[in-house]
Amino acid sequence: MTDLTDAMADLDEQKVLNIVNEQIRTNKPVQILDELRRGLDIVGNRFSKNEYFLVELVMSADIFKKAMAIVEPKLLATQRASAKGKVVIGTVQGDIHYIGKNLVVAFLKSNGFEVYDLGEDVPPEKFVDTLKKTGSSILALSGLITTTHDVMRTTIEALKTAGIRKKVKVMIGGGDIGEEIVKYTGADAFGRDALSAVELAKKFTAGTK
Repeated sequence: MTDLTDAMADLDEQKVLNIVNEQIRTNKPVQILDELRRGLDIVGNRFSKNEYFLVELVMSADIFKKAMAIVEPKLLATQRASAKGKVVIGTVQGDIHYIGKNLVVAFLKSNGFEVYDLGEDVPPEKFVDTLKKTGSSILALSGLITTTHDVMRTTIEALKTAGIRKKVKVMIGGGDIGEEIVKYTGADAFGRDALSAVELAKKFTAGTK
């Protein structure tokens, strides 16, 4: 493991930011992001083994967000010219969870996608407006609590009302999302984690499901 991956895994915020600031001058932003991702993978693994708890998970997301604030400007500059596709993403109305959504955003960007992150508690009309303005062909909806299933369904219905549903592939994720919820909401697919979300986005832009 690299020093950056170790620091991220150990939740050493100051060390992470110091290394990122030092490396951003010479290293490719995607390489830095990959090292951060590997650190987050370790955090997730420790969480699954009860070595870390929710407080550490939240802390890792906060450190990652601060590191991304340094990396993102160069990441966008190097990848926008050859973007694989455009993705609009957000946590749906009524939910303010962001950790999983932010990881998906970072992974999409590191894989060459141009991402429009609308944040949390996003109403259906804002998704529709952003899709129209950006011409994005992929919509990613995040929701961790059960009540968001209805909101996802309403959001996808709003795409139909706006006449853009056939032009947009919709993937959903978070909480207990599975095939039954995909059918209920009218989405095209669901992602179990950030990596699967990236794979779905690649398939969508390639014109396959």
